[in-house]
Amino acid sequence: MNYFECDGQRLIFRNHGETLFIEPWGRDSLRVRSALMREPADERFALLDPAPCEEAAAVIEDDRHASVRCGKIRAVVEVSGWKERAHITFVNQRDEILLRETEGENALVLQARKFEPILGGDFSLTATFQGMDGEHIYGMGQYQEEYLDWKGCTLELAHRNSQASVPVILSSRGYGFLWHNPAIGSVSFGRNRTTWHADSTRQLDYWITAGDRPEDISRNYAKATGFVPMMPEYGLGFWQCKLRYWNQEQLLEVAREYKRRNLPIDVIVCDFFHWPHMGDYRFDPEFFPDPGAMVRELKEMGIELMVSVWPQIALTSENYPEMCQQGLLVRAEYGEQVGMRFVEDSMFFDATNPRAREYVWKKCKQNYYDYGIRVFWLDEAEPEYGTYDFKAYRYALGPNQQVGNVYPQLYARTFYDGMRAAGQENPVNLLRCAWAGSQRYGALVWSGDIMSDWKDFRRQICAGINMGVAGIPWWTTDIGGFHQGNPDDPAFRELLIRWFQWGCYCPVMRLHGDRQPSEPVYRADGTRVLNSGAKNEVWSFGEEAYPILVKYLERRESMRDYVRGLMRQAHEEGTPLLRGMFYECPGDPACADLKDQYFFGPRYLVAPVLNPGCRERSVYFPEGKWKNVDTGEVLSGGQCRTVPAPLDVIPVFERMDP
Repeated sequence: MNYFECDGQRLIFRNHGETLFIEPWGRDSLRVRSALMREPADERFALLDPAPCEEAAAVIEDDRHASVRCGKIRAVVEVSGWKERAHITFVNQRDEILLRETEGENALVLQARKFEPILGGDFSLTATFQGMDGEHIYGMGQYQEEYLDWKGCTLELAHRNSQASVPVILSSRGYGFLWHNPAIGSVSFGRNRTTWHADSTRQLDYWITAGDRPEDISRNYAKATGFVPMMPEYGLGFWQCKLRYWNQEQLLEVAREYKRRNLPIDVIVCDFFHWPHMGDYRFDPEFFPDPGAMVRELKEMGIELMVSVWPQIALTSENYPEMCQQGLLVRAEYGEQVGMRFVEDSMFFDATNPRAREYVWKKCKQNYYDYGIRVFWLDEAEPEYGTYDFKAYRYALGPNQQVGNVYPQLYARTFYDGMRAAGQENPVNLLRCAWAGSQRYGALVWSGDIMSDWKDFRRQICAGINMGVAGIPWWTTDIGGFHQGNPDDPAFRELLIRWFQWGCYCPVMRLHGDRQPSEPVYRADGTRVLNSGAKNEVWSFGEEAYPILVKYLERRESMRDYVRGLMRQAHEEGTPLLRGMFYECPGDPACADLKDQYFFGPRYLVAPVLNPGCRERSVYFPEGKWKNVDTGEVLSGGQCRTVPAPLDVIPVFERMDP
């Protein structure tokens, strides 16, 4: 019986209504697709056209055995069991097993690729692979949990405020894996098996690559899904932000004060609700009477203005009637056409609809870009529905349940495409969420509306490292956390200092937060509008904090050449800036789950102080020589040492190896 056929380098298996494709997809990489009762579609949610793979071939050995090879990876396929299903094992160039589907053709009659029909619709899909003892799994984007290694964990495949589900993993066994499916679902990295699940989908689609070192896997993934642009010069320094500079003169005066104090600053931010109504995509003339003059004065000071844009269109917006009539909004499957209630009832624009993307960019170009604004803050990018009822909404691309996770990627594309068409070479825009491929659209992701406390601070270390593993090298946080935080509170000041020190060694250094107590804001006619938070500038946190914050502002400025080099490496090689110890030292078992220290690029070992009152901390030093950047002391590696960490110092060590 002919189960297999070859179509060039693609292996095709057919049986019982399933059609399975396995084919080379870039260097040392394969793509696997499977569908029931039809041919698998070539959906390009994240994957780009594959680069040619040397030494690639599909081979049919007999009627039950076949394989596909692409450089360092090979898929071995065997037809077995009562149901004569295809079972896939992936091996590297040394024939070592990387990953294999679960065996099920016995009395249990389990299926590694299980399509469960949704009556009258498509399928619920589960794909299972055997668990491997001793395996460590990293990546998956940003989850607000204090885990670096996801082995033994279950994760939701869905976006939320502060959660960015980017389904890309790097395994200590030497492979990378992309679940190329934007459906809502879950993944469980159990001891006995790994299970990927999509609640509603049309087909199975994943990509797998092999590499001898983590940077090989990062490079292969970036080639498959796209590289970040080169970070512009203003992305290398310090960004000043608060919730919220509510008028033009207030914002300009903060910028002037930075210059009067001779403090380095590259970007200042005009946050949300600077508009008359959500979805108007323009400044409110009462509070921002001359945006062009504001932008010109900032540029004369060498400062770029970043402006917040939300994807919500309020029912009161001047653009709502046209966008609703033209079908440019997300549609609720039933009930009210309201996606969020915050200040005003609103619905999100449909970023999966090219016409909607063009409409929104046209408005933003006319009312922001043409004034000289070159950086946008694309907030609410998940999008943040009032309730995360993922079944309740539909996009042009399909039901939210099937395609919803791609939304932040296409939101980023809305502005990237427009800015590129306007002649901008390397756009960078700040987003609160991402999915696979977001990086190629200039997405700088921040970790959302987290709390101003030590627990959330610790979680961000893991989040930043795992975002980099998942192919999103541009990442940042609200220094000090977003919610709460009183600048006059000594306890918060300590947290802010420690967070600020760490921010110096993040891809982008950005101060933001909704500081308390808030300030009420009124229109000239007495109408109340959204509050402004308390002061959030580097001089706002007391006499003890100020010189420490200035020290790290100046240190970041002194590192400009180094950070620029890391950005170029991310642009050309796909490597993250924040690197887990496992990434730089994959052969050192002590580094496998170190989650409170990391590398900033290849040179600096960074050990943030992550608990209140601490004035020393334990640091693990891998083999080699390590120089304390504050004291000049040189320490030998291969050991743990307790090092001093006074309030004005974050322990950082420079690698002395050649």
